[in-house]
Amino acid sequence: MGLIERAMGLLFGSGRNVVAETAEVFRVNAEACDAREAGLRGKALAQFGAEFVKARRSRFDRVMDGLNRLPRPALALGTLGLFVSAMWDPEWFGARMQGLALVPEPMWWLLTAIVGFYFGARHQTKGQEFRREIAAVVAAAAPVARTEAPTERDAGDNAALAEWRAAAGR
Repeated sequence: MGLIERAMGLLFGSGRNVVAETAEVFRVNAEACDAREAGLRGKALAQFGAEFVKARRSRFDRVMDGLNRLPRPALALGTLGLFVSAMWDPEWFGARMQGLALVPEPMWWLLTAIVGFYFGARHQTKGQEFRREIAAVVAAAAPVARTEAPTERDAGDNAALAEWRAAAGR
């Protein structure tokens, strides 16, 4: 009777389960694996949620953002409208194109510069806003960095380090 108690005590005693520990060598503990995955999913969801948090903007900012979104669709729809008008009333379209042919070349360069700078500035602004948002999310998700400077170690038995320090005047 004492032999069986000792064997069971060896296998399952003192809060340890030798059978389970041995099985975990060959197969992953499903419960611990699920707990780790749940923690990772929770952290990922928190990070994704932080990416989509937007600051409240004033009415003026929203109106200006809406106005800034108009030129691209207006240019695209206007170009399609030109094709439709060319097919609908070719004489009217021809008269308009003759008027455009009379515009001097420097004005075309000016128009090109204005449109190019508008879209270039808009592209740069949106890119910078995106980078700021990404930096804020990364800063929120990153672990706290060490603030203290690393201490300089003693050269000890390292002859090469001691020689280098002596040559550098330290």
